[in-house]
Amino acid sequence: MERVSVEERIRRAEDIYNRRNGTYTRNVSNREKPCKRAKKRKAKRLLNQIFVCLLLYIIFYVGINRNYIFSEDFRKSVGSFFYEKTKIGGWYNSAKGYIESKFLDESKTEDEEIKENKIEQKELDKNKTQEDKKTNENKNIFQEQNKDEKEENKKDENIGGAVENIDNISKEKNQRLTEQQIMENEAKEIKRGIKFIVPLKGRISSTFGWRNPTTTTVPKYHTGVDIAAVEGTKIKSATDGKVIMASSSGDYGKHYQIQIKDVILVYAHCKKLYLKEGDIVKQGQEIAEVGSTGNSTGPHLHFEIRKDGRKIDPQLVLDL
Repeated sequence: MERVSVEERIRRAEDIYNRRNGTYTRNVSNREKPCKRAKKRKAKRLLNQIFVCLLLYIIFYVGINRNYIFSEDFRKSVGSFFYEKTKIGGWYNSAKGYIESKFLDESKTEDEEIKENKIEQKELDKNKTQEDKKTNENKNIFQEQNKDEKEENKKDENIGGAVENIDNISKEKNQRLTEQQIMENEAKEIKRGIKFIVPLKGRISSTFGWRNPTTTTVPKYHTGVDIAAVEGTKIKSATDGKVIMASSSGDYGKHYQIQIKDVILVYAHCKKLYLKEGDIVKQGQEIAEVGSTGNSTGPHLHFEIRKDGRKIDPQLVLDL
């Protein structure tokens, strides 16, 4: 058996240590200096380990989020690049298989379930929409039928109402025509039985019938004719007759009512009355003065003709 000295044992132990740590040198004199080539190999191996770790991390991340980050074509091109250029195809395939078995299949299953649930929900919504649509169609049909019935009834009502309105208008028109005709006929009778003269010469400020007064105190329907003149102008009696009223009260102010046969003549808004109740009057006699008493807006004579309680337009009787 070969006997080894202590120095030889120490040298051999150092050689073994240096080989394990990558600092082995053939020259024993340069034992303390590490080999540059061994250092490069060590650094390269370390970088490869780091690169592989980063690559695995990226692969895991991209694999889990593949549907949100990269398309299918991009993933294939990246896989082929790493397989050919980095010469770690085995690791890539094993890592890919592990990811697909652990994560992608589950995510795929979840995606499929989600898609199926969405499809079922869409079908339910579609069926519900169709049912709602049918219900709305039936409702609309029912509403349209009711609407048509209401419109028909409304048309019938409108037709009846229109006839009624036409009848009312016709009645009113006929009534007005009748009243006008009656008044004209009565005016003719009055003119045949009584002779008239104009009681006052002046301007006609308001005619008989409806009007648009400037003040609210003046009535809209005028029952006589207004003859405007200077205050104090003498008023003559238009006919013979008898004074049945001589008053200074009311809207007429100072006024007369003189009767001849069945006709009553009214002289109103006078400034001064010359006669008293019961006096007999002759045609053309001065009976009063023009004034603005009572409900009046200026000096004038309000002259009325009444027959059996009805007012007659004085302009149908007098030549005013």
